[in-house]
This record gives sequence, C-alpha cells and structure tokens, in this order.
Amino acid sequence: MKVINASLETIAAKETQYPKDNLFEIAFAGRSNVGKSSLINTLVNRINLARTSGRPGKTQTLNFYNINEEFRFVDLPGYGYAKVSKNEKQKWGRMIEEYLHNRHNLIEVIMVLDIRHEPGEHDALMYQWIKEFGFNGIVVATKADKISRGQWQKHKSIIQKKLRIESINDIIPFSAEKKYNVDNVWSAIEEVIKINKEQQTL
Repeated sequence: MKVINASLETIAAKETQYPKDNLFEIAFAGRSNVGKSSLINTLVNRINLARTSGRPGKTQTLNFYNINEEFRFVDLPGYGYAKVSKNEKQKWGRMIEEYLHNRHNLIEVIMVLDIRHEPGEHDALMYQWIKEFGFNGIVVATKADKISRGQWQKHKSIIQKKLRIESINDIIPFSAEKKYNVDNVWSAIEEVIKINKEQQTL
C-alpha cells in the first residue's frame, strides 16, 4: 500500500462525533502501551501522526485517521491500565463498546499484543468479541525486535493457545523500530478491504 496522504481526521468520545461518511474503517484494539500508535505510524510511514507516549493510558479518545481518502484507521483507547480510576476505565469501556457495536463503517478489528507477554483476561475477552462479531481475528504481535527471531514461534504458540486462535498464521510478529513485517500487516489489511469492496458491489 502506497500511503500518499494520512491525517488525523476526527477525535471522538461519542457516536455523534464520528465522521459522517461511509469510508471503511479498520480499528486497532489492545492494552495500554502495547504499541497501537507506533504500529499506525509505521504503517503510514509517519513519525508522529498517531501520538505515542511512554505513559500508558495516553489515548483516551477514538482517533480517526484518514488514509488516502480511501479508508480510515481507528486507534481505540487502550484497556487494562491499572493506574486509572475505576470511573475512567468504565468510561473508556463504554466508548469502545459503543463504537464496536454501532459503527457500520467498521470492517475489521486488529488485535494488538506485545509478543513478549502472555495475553491477559482483557485480551481474551476482546479477541472473543472480535471473533463473535465475524471479524477475521488478525493479531499483530508488537515489539518483536525485543526477542530473537528464533523465539517468535514459541511466543506465537503461547498467544494462539491463550486466545484460542484457529490459525497461527493469523498472528503477525511486528516491530515498529526494526520495521519487521510491515508488508505482511499491509497485505492482511488490503485483503480485508478488497473483500469488503467486492461484497459492496454484489
């Protein structure tokens, strides 16, 4: 995918603030500080399009990024961060749930995990939701440069077992720093867009 234009189009906290057109949207879901913003920046080859932070819980809104005026990436608030208040967690949860349940533009939710760590309860619940709503269950396992390539398969197997993923090929090791597997992530995204375009014309 050649990205010519990529811009932050809308920041939303509720449904009335979402963009009003019918562009396809691909959302990125994952725990706080797992690397969703860095993944988006790497895919579109920009340094600071999606704001990154060493402080977990930085993304507190739904951030809609317009890609080539053709589709959007949507960065969801991270979940599972222990140091925010219970009220704040509930607010983020409602925000994510409202978007995932109600947004007709949404064609895929990509699960973003840190390859080094076994998925937790929140991750398992999110992946279960993704599959139940008919999405493919693509998993991008970030920070793959932090372990040796020889360890990738072992860590993929742990993720597969914990989340009950049918095919280990749905797990893509990725590194924003080393640019590992950028093309593979784009191939998965392009395939989803292609299929949905074909279904739209039926």
